[in-house]
Amino acid sequence: MLLGIGLVALGLVLTPGPNMVYLVSRSATQGRRAGLVSLLGIAVGFLAYLVAAVAGIATLFALVPPLYTAVKLAGAAYLGWLAWQTLRPGGRSVFTPAPLPPDGTRRLFVMGLTTSLLNPKVAILYGSLLPQFVDPARGHVAVQSLLLGLTQILVSLIVNALIVLTAGSLSTFLVRRPGWMRMQRYVMGTALAGLAIRIAADRSRAATA
Repeated sequence: MLLGIGLVALGLVLTPGPNMVYLVSRSATQGRRAGLVSLLGIAVGFLAYLVAAVAGIATLFALVPPLYTAVKLAGAAYLGWLAWQTLRPGGRSVFTPAPLPPDGTRRLFVMGLTTSLLNPKVAILYGSLLPQFVDPARGHVAVQSLLLGLTQILVSLIVNALIVLTAGSLSTFLVRRPGWMRMQRYVMGTALAGLAIRIAADRSRAATA
């Protein structure tokens, strides 16, 4: 059960999405501290979804399908926009240093939290995938949901922290190699576009435990 959700979480966190794009761009332009503060905001977003899951967000999504659909489509549109910004003529890789004004600790945290809450992958994970790993025969459903969610958060934090800590070095490596930079931009942009299309075309409904 925990291994299964851990593997799912690993697959999701390694797939480019809003959290990865934000963490990489912020870490590459403002440093590791900014990236880690942003990651803290993202973690709180995960916890908010976990609390909602334990409180029955999957049941809410199942009872009100249009709400679940709206969350998925809004997230897909956001991913599509990120893909366009990456792939359009003159687009920039998230690893390209940009003259962004440095944000303060509070804004970094809030932006990380907002990015996490609007991330369609997280909404789908807690609204549809997580309940499938819950087995009422094993005991209290809320406790199982809590353990599953904490496992997902731990996996995501470890991987995202590694992304934050290596973003600056990877940015320097790519800037010195334009060919690699272009390839990275097209790969990430294509992955974002593919994920957006997949989420938008998904007709599955929220699952209940």
